[in-house]
Amino acid sequence: MNTKWKALKSAFPYTIPVLTGYLVLGTAFGILMNDKGYSSIWVVLVSLFIYAGSMQFVAISLIASGFNPLYTCLMTLMVNARHLFYGIAMLTKFKGMEKKKPYLMFGLTDETFSILCSAQPPEGVDRGWFMFFITLLDHIYWVTGSLIGSIVGGFITFNTKGIDFVLTALFVVIFVDQWRSAKNHIPVLIGVGSSILCRLLFGAGNFIIPSMILIVLLVTILQKKIEGRDLA
Repeated sequence: MNTKWKALKSAFPYTIPVLTGYLVLGTAFGILMNDKGYSSIWVVLVSLFIYAGSMQFVAISLIASGFNPLYTCLMTLMVNARHLFYGIAMLTKFKGMEKKKPYLMFGLTDETFSILCSAQPPEGVDRGWFMFFITLLDHIYWVTGSLIGSIVGGFITFNTKGIDFVLTALFVVIFVDQWRSAKNHIPVLIGVGSSILCRLLFGAGNFIIPSMILIVLLVTILQKKIEGRDLA
């Protein structure tokens, strides 16, 4: 128990930026779901078991318009294709995690991935539990925010147009925070440059998967240079 408690206390400070962001984002999601007529139970279940951030916002319109399995699968692949590469990138870090690995892979959102890539557990703190609690806390924040939004949405009626922009706002904040805190900007420049290039070449609807492939290739090719800069 002491091992888990130490890991939880060490993990919490790293998740505070996500706490503030996910409460706002989750609240927005809960409000939008409530606006479509779904109860708090459905909101919590979706956030608990799907837990896909941007895809959950997309799913609101998919659910409301009627279920189309093929279209839903293709849309999910396009929106969340980056998570395939997140998982590949984290295979080494998750090595030896045993029973924790399935949940760590399931809970690998953009924000959690960002933290796990940069955060290091303090001396004497178990790395596996440290990563597990970062993932679990972020998940709890999202579910809590969704529940709050669902409850608030039931009492307050207002125009919800544009409320899903909070997702974009959170990405921008995380990007700025990572840029300011990291000494090595090569990975960020690779990500931005690859996305812009693929957006120009493949268009707005088809650039995600090519950009992810290009990012992985460039990071692999420049891995030694990136690691060298990190150690400098």
